[in-house]
Amino acid sequence: MTGPGRRSSTFTRLLRHGFTDASAAERLLDGAELSPVRNDPVLLEALGRTADPDLALHGLVRLLEAQPGASARRELLDTVIAAKPLRDRLLGVLGASAALADHLARHPRDWEALVTYEPRDLHPGVEEFERGLAEADDPVSLRVAYRRCLLSIAARDVCGTTDLAETAAELADLATATLRAALALARAAASDDAALCRLAVIAMGKCGGHELNYVSDVDVIFVGEAADGADEGKALRAATKLAAHMMRICSETTVEGSIWPVDANLRPEGRNGPLVRTLSSHLAYYQRWAKTWEFQALLKARPVAGDLELGAEYVTAVAPLVWQAAERENFVPDVQKMRRRVVENIPVAEVERELKLGPGGLRDVEFAVQLLQLVHGRADASLRSGTTLDALHALAAGGYVGRTDAVQLDAAYRFLRSMEHRIQLYRLRRTHLVPVVERDQRRLGRSLGLRTDPVAELNREWKRHAAVVRRLHEKLFYRPLLDAVAQLPSGEARLSTQAARERLVALGYADPAAALRHLEALASGVTRKAAIQRTLLPVLLGWFADSADPDAGLLNFRKVSDALGKTPWYLRLLRDEGAAAENLARVLSAGRLAPDLLMRAPEAVALLGDGDAGGLAPRGRAHLEQEILSAVGRADSAVQGVTAARGVRRRELFRTAAADIVASYGTEAQPVEADQGALVDLVGGAVSDITAAALAGTLRAVVRDGWGDTLPTRFAIIGMGRFGGHELGYGSDADVLFVHEPREGVDEHEAGRAANAVVSEMRRLLQVPSADPPLLVDADLRPEGKSGPLVRTLKSYEAYYRRWSLGWESQALLRAEPVAGDEDLGRRFVSLIDPLRYPRAGLGDDAVREIRRLKARMEAERMPRGADPKLHTKLGPGGLSDVEWTVQLLQLRYGAEEAGLRTTRTRGALAAARACGLLSEEDAATLDEAWVLATRVRNAVMLVRGRAGDTFPSDPRELAAVGRYLGYGPGHVGDMLDDYRRTGRRARGVVDSLFYGA
Repeated sequence: MTGPGRRSSTFTRLLRHGFTDASAAERLLDGAELSPVRNDPVLLEALGRTADPDLALHGLVRLLEAQPGASARRELLDTVIAAKPLRDRLLGVLGASAALADHLARHPRDWEALVTYEPRDLHPGVEEFERGLAEADDPVSLRVAYRRCLLSIAARDVCGTTDLAETAAELADLATATLRAALALARAAASDDAALCRLAVIAMGKCGGHELNYVSDVDVIFVGEAADGADEGKALRAATKLAAHMMRICSETTVEGSIWPVDANLRPEGRNGPLVRTLSSHLAYYQRWAKTWEFQALLKARPVAGDLELGAEYVTAVAPLVWQAAERENFVPDVQKMRRRVVENIPVAEVERELKLGPGGLRDVEFAVQLLQLVHGRADASLRSGTTLDALHALAAGGYVGRTDAVQLDAAYRFLRSMEHRIQLYRLRRTHLVPVVERDQRRLGRSLGLRTDPVAELNREWKRHAAVVRRLHEKLFYRPLLDAVAQLPSGEARLSTQAARERLVALGYADPAAALRHLEALASGVTRKAAIQRTLLPVLLGWFADSADPDAGLLNFRKVSDALGKTPWYLRLLRDEGAAAENLARVLSAGRLAPDLLMRAPEAVALLGDGDAGGLAPRGRAHLEQEILSAVGRADSAVQGVTAARGVRRRELFRTAAADIVASYGTEAQPVEADQGALVDLVGGAVSDITAAALAGTLRAVVRDGWGDTLPTRFAIIGMGRFGGHELGYGSDADVLFVHEPREGVDEHEAGRAANAVVSEMRRLLQVPSADPPLLVDADLRPEGKSGPLVRTLKSYEAYYRRWSLGWESQALLRAEPVAGDEDLGRRFVSLIDPLRYPRAGLGDDAVREIRRLKARMEAERMPRGADPKLHTKLGPGGLSDVEWTVQLLQLRYGAEEAGLRTTRTRGALAAARACGLLSEEDAATLDEAWVLATRVRNAVMLVRGRAGDTFPSDPRELAAVGRYLGYGPGHVGDMLDDYRRTGRRARGVVDSLFYGA
C-alpha cells in the first residue's frame, strides 16, 4: 500500500519512461490482461521508447482483450517479452498509429504479420505485397489484407529499419499491388468486358514517382485498346467499366473503411474527358492541347497494372513530348504561373501549419526539381527520374544544382516528408497540417527521435528546415548560373553555357546571351563587390523572373551597380536591409519610368531601404515646400534654384513610383495592396503635392532673381483639372490658371508685365533639358483659352466671368484650387468662382443639354483614329470622362445645396453624392471602380512605357507588364482586357442613366 499523498514507485517509473497520464497507465498495468508482466522492466522500457507510451499501452491492452482466449493472450505476451524485434515493431506501431491499433483490435491475429524477421522481409517489393494480397477475393478482404501489409511497412518505418525514401517506395509498391488486385477483382466480375479490351493503368503523382505517402490519392491515367478482333468502340466502353469498377473497389467505404481514393483527373481534359482513351487519342491530345503542367505531371508516369506492355508503349510514346515541353511557345508564362505559390487557396488559419503548400513546404522542393528536369532533361537523360530525391541527386551530380544546396534541400525534404508521414500515420487520414494540440506535437516529435523536449525541438527543427527550403527554393535556379560565369575555382561540375542559356530562357529571359554577359560582369572576380553580388543575385534573378521583363531588370541592376558599386553604403544597404534588395528588384523590372528616374541619380536607391534614409511613404506638401524653398534660398540664381527644385521633384517621383510598384507587386515583407483606390489616391496626392511644391519653389526662385524679395504684384497659381483635384498621374501636365493683383501704388501695366515675365520664365526653366524630367505647365483652361492673356488680374477674371463665362468654364472651375503663391489672393479667387461652379439655382435644362452635347462632341472628335474605344481609358465607355462628367454634372446641379459636393476630388464628390442620396450605393461603387481602374491603367502605361498613354500597349511584353502591375499573372492578359471592358460597360450603363437620362 502507498500512504496518503504519496506516489507509488510504479507511478514514478511511468513518468520517467515518458507516460503523460501515469495514473491511467498504472490502472492498465494492474489489469488482468497485463498481470503476468506488470513488473517486467523490459515491457516498460519498450513502451518508453515509443512515440506515445500511453497510446501504445492502451493499444496493447485492447489487442490482448481482443484475443480469442487465454492461450492466445499468453502467446502474444510471451512473444512480446521474449522477441525484441516483434516487441519493437508492435509497440512502435501501437505508439504511433491509433488507426492501426484499431485494425489490430478488429483482427487480433494480424500481429503475427510482424513476427517474421527475414532478410527478404526487410525490403519487400511488389511481388511480396502481391503475395500478401493474394487471398483477397472481395473489396472487404482486400482492405483487411492491405492494412496487414501496411502494418509491416509502418513497423519498419517507426523502428528505423527503413528510411523515408524506402518507406515511400514500399508504400508505392503496395499501391501497385493493390491496384493490380482491384483490377483482377473487376475483371473477374466482368469477364466478357475483360475479353474485349486491353487496359493499362498508368500511375502518376507520388505513386508514379515511387514516393507515396501513407494516405494519399493515387493518381492514375487509363489507356485502352481493343483486343484482337474486337470493335474499338465496344472495347473502350468495356475498358471504361473495368476502370470505373477498379476505382470503386479502392475508394468506396465498407465495414473495413476504404483504401484510398483513385483519382483520374490528371487525364486529358481532366474530369470532363473520357476516363479511358486509346494511345493514339492520348498522343493527339498531348501534341495539340496539353498545357505545361500536364507535361510536368507526366514526369512521374509509370505503368503499374493491367496490360504492362501497353503501359510501356504509352510511356515510351509520351516521353519525347515531355522532354520537348521547354521548347513550347507558352512554356515561360506557364512556368511563371506555376511558380506562384497556392498559399492564397489555403485558409489563413492554416497557412503556417501547411507542410505541403505553405511557404518553405514540400511543393516548393518538388516544383523546383521538376522544373529543372523539364529544362535540362532534354539533353541529359540522367535527370529523367520520377522520384524527387533521386532527381535532386542527379541534378547535383550534373552541376545543375549546387552540391551544398542539394544536400541541404535533401535533408529538409526528408524531414518534412517524415513529419507528413507520421502525421498521416496516426489516424490514417489525408492531411498535411501540423497539429496544434500539444500532445499530438509531443507524439510527432518523439516519433522523429526528438526526446529531450519534443514539442520545442519539433517546432525548432520544422521551422529551420522550412526556412532552408524558402531560402534555397529560388536560389536553386540561379546559383549554378553564377557558378557558370563567375570564373572562380571550384571542385564542382558547372552548367555548360548552353545549359545556362536554356535555364534563362525557361525562366523568362528573352536574351539569354546578354543576360549571361551581365551576370559575368556582376559576379566575376574576387572583389568585395563581386562577392556580395554573387550572394544577392540568385534571389534578385528570381524576383526579376517574376516580372514581365526580366531582361530589363537585370540590365538595370547592372547599370545601378556600375554607378554605385564602389560606394560602401550601397552594398551594405542591399546586404543588410531586408526590404531593400527585393524593393530594388521590383522597381528595376517593372517598366521604364522608375529605372529612368533612378538612373538620373542612382543614390536615390537609398529610399528603398528600411533605415533612416529610406522609406517609401510619400512626404507631405508642407515638408516638400520647406525643403525646396530652403534650397532656393541657398541658390545663387534662378537657374540653380529651379534645378534644385526639379531634383527634389525627380527624387520624389521615384519615391512615389517605387511605393506604387512595391504595393502593386507585393513583397515578402509587404503583401499586395488590396485597396486599388488607396493606391490611386496615394499616387494622385503625392504627384500633385510634388508638383505644387516644385511650382512654389520655381516661383520663389524667379521672383528673387528678377525683383528681389517682393514682386510688384501679388501672384497666385490656381491648380486646375487633375492637378486641382489631387489626381495627377506620372505623365500629367500641370493645368493651371495664373492670377495677379497689383500692389498698392504700382501701375497696372507694370504689374502685368512683371506677372507675364514670371510666368514665361517659370515655364522656360521647368522645361529646360536636363537630367530631371520636365514639368509642362498648361494654362489652356484660362478665359478665352489660347487666345486670351496668359495672366489676368483678379478684377479681370471677375469681369470676364460676369459677362462672358461659358458653361464649360464653370465646369472646369469645379477642379480649381490654389496651389502656390499668395494665399490670400488664392482664397479670394476661390470666393470669386464659387457662385459660378455651385450656382444657387442649380442648372437649367438648356445648360444641362449643352453639357451633354459638348461631351458627345468631345467623344466623337477626340477619339484617336484606329483606337479601340472600349479600351480607351479617357474617352471610352466607363472611362475617366464618363465618370468625371457625371460627377461634375451632379456638382453643378446640387453643389450649392450639398456642402459635401463642394470638393475638387472626383472620388470625394462621388462619395458625397452617394451620402446625400443623389445616386445609389451600387451605382456609386460601379462608377468608383471604373474610375479607379482607368486611372490605374494610365499609371501603369506610364510606368511601363515611360511615356503617357490612354490605351493599353500593343507590345505583348509591355501589355503583360501592365497586367502584372494590375495583379494579373502570366497568361492572363486576356482576362485583364475582358475585365476592363466589363467594368467599363457596367459604368457606362450608370452614366447613360445619370448623365444622359436614358
